[in-house]
Amino acid sequence: MLGGLGAPELIVIALIALLLFGAGRIADIGKGLGQGIKNFKQGLKEAEGESEDDEPPAKAAKKAAPPAKKEGAKKKEEAEATEEA
Repeated sequence: MLGGLGAPELIVIALIALLLFGAGRIADIGKGLGQGIKNFKQGLKEAEGESEDDEPPAKAAKKAAPPAKKEGAKKKEEAEATEEA
């Protein structure tokens, strides 16, 4: 078969990749690819869940309530308000 990749061709490609990148770098590349695939599948599952139920209740509750301000931000706003008055 023309253009087919058999076992000998794949071994040669793997050896060339090993020489170019080194064993540690190839392991990092494999780990990154694995995490990317995992995140992609997780995103698909989340998208399917949202399409069935438009928006999960936890996200709806977060959008409805305003975010809580930190103590330092509250004090700064109070100081600015007293300066303006």
